[in-house]
Amino acid sequence: MPLLTSSSYKPPNYLGLGFGGADGHLQTILPALFRRVPRITRERERIETSDRDFLDLDWNRDHHSESLVIITHGLEGNSSNASIQGMAAAFHRAGWDTLAWNLRGCSGEQNRLLRTYHSGSWEDLQSVISHSAGEYKSIALIGFSIGGNITLKYLGDLGASIHPRIRGAVAFSVPCDLASSARALESRINRIYMNHFLRDLRRKIREKATAFPGSVSTEGLDQMRTFREFDGTYTAPLNGFRSAEDYWARASSKPSLSGITVPTLLVNALNDPFLGPECFPRDEAKANSHLHLELPTSGGHLGFPIQGHEYWSESRAVEFLFAQPERICK
Repeated sequence: MPLLTSSSYKPPNYLGLGFGGADGHLQTILPALFRRVPRITRERERIETSDRDFLDLDWNRDHHSESLVIITHGLEGNSSNASIQGMAAAFHRAGWDTLAWNLRGCSGEQNRLLRTYHSGSWEDLQSVISHSAGEYKSIALIGFSIGGNITLKYLGDLGASIHPRIRGAVAFSVPCDLASSARALESRINRIYMNHFLRDLRRKIREKATAFPGSVSTEGLDQMRTFREFDGTYTAPLNGFRSAEDYWARASSKPSLSGITVPTLLVNALNDPFLGPECFPRDEAKANSHLHLELPTSGGHLGFPIQGHEYWSESRAVEFLFAQPERICK
């Protein structure tokens, strides 16, 4: 049954305290701050986009494998994040080639255009897939947080028209209903996360204002405290949306889940502080046999540590994708 009623994830004792949901915050913050980044060799490649911007890709092709995993990071992350490199290392150990790519402006260099990346911009993922497919017989997609939203939206919006070599996908901690997630992050207890995101987003807006004088205003930027304010003032108008609400509605992957046509695992922890109630698409999973929804009681946002080297999310992704039959390449 696509809706998985139990999960194998069990947090280590030091992160399973359960004080009124506080474990969700511990499971989110401690791995982000203290995890050692696994090291595998990486080769940087820059590709040009059809609108004359660029994307930076980090490859590992040690195995010269016939299978490739493409990994998409989350909001204001990059391909060097511990969660991204941990996943790449897990698939490297499993014998796959890996490709972790950077959303526009996230590789350490601002992108060329006024537009930015956003939570629903799957066209760049499509470009990465098309560019990298080459001689690979199978491709898997992994997405974290909004990278998971981008991945699910790509799969659902294109349906049977996705690249024919895509074998399956796994997404973790996905705000598939962006409005619900934005409301959750407006709460006082989540202010630490909002401050973290807004610090980086403000810096990028200042860079845009310098690069495009007259096109971007920084008035009121320092006073913004929520995604409702930031997305309404910057993300929406810079990317062709009418308002924050219009952006959230059109960029959310939840309405697209019915279109998914390859085996796809969505893992959202029930104690994830970033996710509102609408981010647990039980009905959508029940209605689509290709969509497997797993709801661990613990894990936080992009947490899932265990006692040991490899995180549960990594072993779970490998397990799920290895269980899928090979998709026939056309």
